[in-house]
Amino acid sequence: MQKRIMEKTLRALLKKYPVATLTGPRQSGKTTLSRRVFAGKPYVNLEAPNVRRFAQEDPEAFLAENKDGAVFDEIQNTPELLSYLMPIVDDSPRTGRFILTGSRQFPLMEGVSQSLAGRTAILRLLPFSLDEIKDARPNFSTDDWLFTGFYPRIYEAGLDPSQAHADYYATCVERDIRQLANLKNLTLFDRFVRLCAGRVGQVLNLNNLASDTGISHPTAREWFSLLEAAFIVCAMPPFFSNVSKRLTKSPKLYFYDTGLAVWLCGVTDVRQLAAHPLRGAFFENMAVGEVIKHNYNHALNRQIHFYRDSNCEVDLLWLAGGKLIPVEIKSAQTFSTDYGKGIRYFRREFPALCHESAIVVYDGTVSRKTSDGIHYCPLGKLATTLLRLDKQDG
Repeated sequence: MQKRIMEKTLRALLKKYPVATLTGPRQSGKTTLSRRVFAGKPYVNLEAPNVRRFAQEDPEAFLAENKDGAVFDEIQNTPELLSYLMPIVDDSPRTGRFILTGSRQFPLMEGVSQSLAGRTAILRLLPFSLDEIKDARPNFSTDDWLFTGFYPRIYEAGLDPSQAHADYYATCVERDIRQLANLKNLTLFDRFVRLCAGRVGQVLNLNNLASDTGISHPTAREWFSLLEAAFIVCAMPPFFSNVSKRLTKSPKLYFYDTGLAVWLCGVTDVRQLAAHPLRGAFFENMAVGEVIKHNYNHALNRQIHFYRDSNCEVDLLWLAGGKLIPVEIKSAQTFSTDYGKGIRYFRREFPALCHESAIVVYDGTVSRKTSDGIHYCPLGKLATTLLRLDKQDG
């Protein structure tokens, strides 16, 4: 069983809160992590029909059986429980009593914010980070990581990535989406998802997506929101400042797991990636995902943005210590100080907003820091660089 970075964070928060709510995509490891942390407490799976029916029909009796604490898995299946859980927590507000997990973030978080505000820590667990799993696959190349993705079951059961992603898509994505909305045309929805995968790292244009799919703009907006709710895609907002420039105002589109995006783009063999036209976009997606996982694993409330105007683009802006750390992402293997060109431009435009450090993530092996404070960082060492900057800023 691969130990998760978030375990330390979860244990620390359970010493401060009576409840911890753990969200994330299906098969990201929420159940395994929760049962490891709460090894001595009951585990209750609310996807089991008889258990769910008991919780729905007699929630007070159900909670009375678990008054000393439990893991309630897939709590979004019984949202009414949250209202009954609140007085139990208030009557005996000792810490570390319950862990709630859920795979659909928007419906779950709406219920949590209404019933358990101030009573629960909120964490998001994504599939493995590169730092969690790279030692277990020391011979993996970058293309292997891109192709395989990071869902834990692929590694723990030794699954073929293409088959695993096909099964995941059929059993998790389509099932969850059908539960969230009444989809009338799964064929069009499938086309929409695959078109999204082909646009990773691009500015989101729902008009174009709608047109290419053959649906209306409101439908495209609704379907994209459903994919966000199921932790399939995420939208990185642009950075705005009080400047009279032509700035991009739409978010950029990324997938939470690069392996799923690669499979949706029709890649069924890792050897296809070397010459694939989207390899650079897939690499960027993986690097952005590593930053997101770092924030989530350490419960850091740090915003990420991108910047683009008519002269320059910076792939990612990471807020640390009240300042912006510009991050450029390059899929090339050869080191070059030219990779920091966008960072230097951004620093000139916004000197008061910039952190003294910056990062260039690339697909090479050499780590170095130049005199202008730019860390040139192989992707495999990005987590170490982020942790060092975390400690530097306290």
